[in-house]
Amino acid sequence: MAAGETNLICIRNASIGYGGRAVVSDMNLDITSGTIAALIGENGSGKSTLLKTLIKEIPPVSGSIEINGTDIARLSARDIARTMAVVMTRMVRPEYYTCFDMASSGRYPYTDRLGRLREEDRTAVEEAMKLTGTWELADRYVTDISDGQRQLVMLSRAIAQEPRLLILDEPTSFLDIRHRMLFAKAVKELADRKHIAVLMSMHELDLVRDMADRFIALKDGRIDREDSVDSLTDDYIRELFRL
Repeated sequence: MAAGETNLICIRNASIGYGGRAVVSDMNLDITSGTIAALIGENGSGKSTLLKTLIKEIPPVSGSIEINGTDIARLSARDIARTMAVVMTRMVRPEYYTCFDMASSGRYPYTDRLGRLREEDRTAVEEAMKLTGTWELADRYVTDISDGQRQLVMLSRAIAQEPRLLILDEPTSFLDIRHRMLFAKAVKELADRKHIAVLMSMHELDLVRDMADRFIALKDGRIDREDSVDSLTDDYIRELFRL
């Protein structure tokens, strides 16, 4: 680990899965600040299972998982929210509130019980929406924008949360080419400016090569390979996906 970097995810000898049955075994993995890492592999290889474990939707089967130096089992929901932000693949159900309201809900770990925004909260939301190019949508209702715009607003929400770690599960699955490029640009700028760690699951390998610093390939119930994206060759892709 280079000077100035922080280990945001530390996984040691861990198995992950459902109901005590491992999907991926013997995992050892470190994700440091400022790094964009991409999980790749076939459907069912364990990508979403790992992300669900990290956000505490499901417990690990065995082993040690630490988030920012603390065992994941000891982290409360508020602790998680102050360290980690999440954008999942499932589409957001439109509601009758504005894009600013949607993005500002990312400030909930820092507001009082009534969810009242302070000036610094509003500033954080504005900065997040400007980074994703959605500030001009602030007063529009979520029901009145496109799926691509809505996903960018959800990224704004995650950025406004001021996390040290960003988890993305197939975040560009429903986006057209333009919004995919905008999403990728915003994530790269975020990692560079704020020096946060990003762990994302993604099928679009062209975006992986463009966005990520590293890839983590899952195959046959284990980490098959972890390396720089420069090593993500066509030959290895054919091997990984059994083409």
